[in-house]
Amino acid sequence: MSSILQGNKVYRVLLNNNTPNLRSCFKLITYSQIEPYRYCDSMDEVKEGKATVLFPKAVFYNPVQEFNRDLTVAVISQFVKDRQNEILLKNKTSQSVKVASDQEDCKVDVETASCTENKGRGDIVNSDVNSDLATEELEAGKVYENGVRILEGLAASGLRSMRFGLEIPGVREIIANDFDHFAVKVIGQNIEKNGLTGMVKANFGDAAMVMYQNRGAKDRFDVIDLDPYGSPHQFLDAAVQAVGNGGLLCITCTDAAVLCGNFGETCYSKYGSMSLRTRYCHEMALRIILQCVESHANRYSRYTVPVLSVSVDFYFRVFVRVFSGQGKVKRSASKVAMVYHCTGCGAFQLQNIGTIIPAKGNNIKYAPSQGPPVSKNCEHCGHTHHMGGPIWAVPIHDTDFVGRVIKHVEQNKDKFKTSDRILGMLTVIQEELPDQPLYYVTDDIYNTVHCTPLTMVQFRSALLNAGYRISLSHCAVNSVKTDAPAGVIWDIMREWVKDHPVSQRRLIEGTPVKALLSKEQGTKISFEVHPDANPPSREKGLLRYQPNPDKFWGPKPRAKRNMDTEEDVLTSASKKSKEV
Repeated sequence: MSSILQGNKVYRVLLNNNTPNLRSCFKLITYSQIEPYRYCDSMDEVKEGKATVLFPKAVFYNPVQEFNRDLTVAVISQFVKDRQNEILLKNKTSQSVKVASDQEDCKVDVETASCTENKGRGDIVNSDVNSDLATEELEAGKVYENGVRILEGLAASGLRSMRFGLEIPGVREIIANDFDHFAVKVIGQNIEKNGLTGMVKANFGDAAMVMYQNRGAKDRFDVIDLDPYGSPHQFLDAAVQAVGNGGLLCITCTDAAVLCGNFGETCYSKYGSMSLRTRYCHEMALRIILQCVESHANRYSRYTVPVLSVSVDFYFRVFVRVFSGQGKVKRSASKVAMVYHCTGCGAFQLQNIGTIIPAKGNNIKYAPSQGPPVSKNCEHCGHTHHMGGPIWAVPIHDTDFVGRVIKHVEQNKDKFKTSDRILGMLTVIQEELPDQPLYYVTDDIYNTVHCTPLTMVQFRSALLNAGYRISLSHCAVNSVKTDAPAGVIWDIMREWVKDHPVSQRRLIEGTPVKALLSKEQGTKISFEVHPDANPPSREKGLLRYQPNPDKFWGPKPRAKRNMDTEEDVLTSASKKSKEV
C-alpha cells in the first residue's frame, strides 16, 4: 500500500505485478478527510522581515534571496509613496485648470497643463487610486479600501506576500497565487499565522491565466511580482496587459546562462534577442530583458519606463513601470539597438534600430537608422565582429527614484537585514553614467595587451584628464562605463606600456596586442591623479560588491509540483508497478 498526493486529493494504491486494473486500486481521499498533521509534520518555520511562515521541507528556502525580497519591499514601498504624490499633483493641476476656466482668463487644456507643470518628472498617472488615500499617512499591515492591489504570480510558500502585507503601507489587496494545490494550502496557513486574513488571499491558478482574467481597465493590478524558476518569458504577454497605467512590474530572471551568451539561440527564442558571451554580458542581459518587456507592451499600445535594474548573485531583477500611450510607443524603435562586438580586442559599438528626426515646428519624424557603424573588421585590431541584440539602449534606472529608495532604506535600516548591501549597490547604481550602455572591464583590457595593470584610480584619472566621463557599473568589479571611444582606451594603454613594456614574445603578428600597439597614439594621456578619480561610494566605504555569501549559495533545484490529473497519477503508478 502506498499513497500518492495529487492536487487536493490523495490516492492510496496497492501495487503488485498481478494488478489487473490500476484504476480499481485507487481510493480517493479528500483534504477534509486527512488529519491536519499530514500537512504540517514536515514543515520548517522561517522568519524573515516581519513575517513568520511555514516552509515545507521539500521546498527550498534560499536565504541569499532575502536581498531580493528586501529590495522589492523597499522599491514597492517607495512606488506607493510616488503614486500618492502623483495623485496629489494631478488633483492640484485639475483644480488650477478649473479655476482658470471659471475666470475665463485663458483656455487651458488639462493634459497640456499637466505636461507643462510636470516637465522632467516623468509620466503622471491617471490613477484609479482614490484621492483620499493620497492625503493619509499610510500604515503597513492595514487594509486601505482605495489602496494598491498586488499580485504575486508564483507565490510558493507566500513568504513574499506575507512581507508585502506586513511591511508595505497603503495596500488594499494581495493575491498570492500558485499553480499547486498543496502550495496554496500552505499559503492559506501562513496567511492565518501572520494575521493577514483580510488583506492577503491565497489563489490557485495558472499565473498567466490569472493575469489575463484581470486585464480589464478596472481589474488591473497596481503591482505584479513575477519570480519564476528560470525565464519569465511565458508570463510577459499577460503581465503587460494586467498591470494598471503607471503600474509596476517586478520581474526576476534566473536563466543567466541563456542571457549571458552561452545559448544565444535559446535567448533569441525566449527574449527575441541574441545574447553575446562578453565581459559586459550581465548588463547586456538586463537590457535584453527590458527590450523584451517593451516589445510585449508595444503590442497593446503601451510602453515601459525602467526605474531600477539589477544584476545580483545568480539572477537579474528589473522594476518597470508600464504606461499607455500610442504616441510614445512610436519612440520605441529608437530606444533599442544592435551591438557589434569585436572578437579580438573586445571593443563594442551600438547601432539604434530607429531614429527621431526633428521636423517643422514641434513635429518629429520617425525613420530607420543608417548603418552599420563599423566595418567588417575592427578598426583597432583587425578582427571580425559578432552582432547581438536588439537590446534596450536608453537608461535602465531612474536615478531620482533610486535616490528616493536609498533615503527610504536609510530611514528604515532596522527593517531590512540586507540594508548595507542595498545601500551600497544602489549608490553605485546612482553613480552610473545613465546614457552609456555597457562597460569595459579593466582586467580584460590588461589581458588583451598583456601588460602590468594600472590601479583603478590611475585608469579613471587618465580618462578624466582626457576630458571624458567615467563610472563603475554595479554589474562587475573593476568595470568602466565611459563616453570615451574605444580608441582613447587603447591610447591609454599605449601610453602605459611606454614605461611598462610588453614582452616581445607577446607581439605576434595577427594578435590583437600586436595590432593595437602598432598604431600611433592619438590622445594625450596623463596619469596624474584627478580629484574625482575616487568615486563617492568607495570613499564612504560602502558595501559595493558583496563576495559569495556561503558555500553552495547559488540557485537550488526546481521545486517539484504535485500532479494535477488522474491520468498523471495512473501513469506514475504504472511505472512503479513495473519496477516492483
